[in-house]
Amino acid sequence: MSRVSLMNIYNHHIAQKYVKRAGLAHAISTAYHAFRFATERGVNPDLAVKAAFLHDIGHYTWYKNGQWDYDLYKENDIHAIKGAERAHKLLIRLGENPVAAKEIALAILLHTDSYLPQRDIARKPLQEVVAIADEQDEEPGGTHHYREISEDKAKKMLEKLDDKIVKYMQISKNDTHPIL
Repeated sequence: MSRVSLMNIYNHHIAQKYVKRAGLAHAISTAYHAFRFATERGVNPDLAVKAAFLHDIGHYTWYKNGQWDYDLYKENDIHAIKGAERAHKLLIRLGENPVAAKEIALAILLHTDSYLPQRDIARKPLQEVVAIADEQDEEPGGTHHYREISEDKAKKMLEKLDDKIVKYMQISKNDTHPIL
């Protein structure tokens, strides 16, 4: 089974629609943070980066009187639930290993506790990496979802991150303590 790359994911029409809706610049930035945190913590960076890139794929917008209403969104948010399902289905369609697709979906589900009444999630390492990567890129009032990035720059950054993952995985096969 060949690796499903970030570019494979990005080029799929589902990702085009929903990742862009939630904020492409934020998704890419969060993926880069996830790579760094994953390699520092001994977590599989391929899974972490995919989960981070897709973590907000379940977002939808909440408007009131034609204006984005962040408070309404926070009150009614279930994007992690919707996103986990949407990402799992997308990854399986692209040929991702089913166990990996499930782990990625669970990391997306647990990247936030905003939909839980108690807000106290016990996360596994992959899930924690995705959560802290998202937190690292957040801006007040959800403005991180509206940062702009050109199509060309987005593709270049995703290709570069795909290359970093492949290199890391190759080094990891030969060395128990890879350094990049």
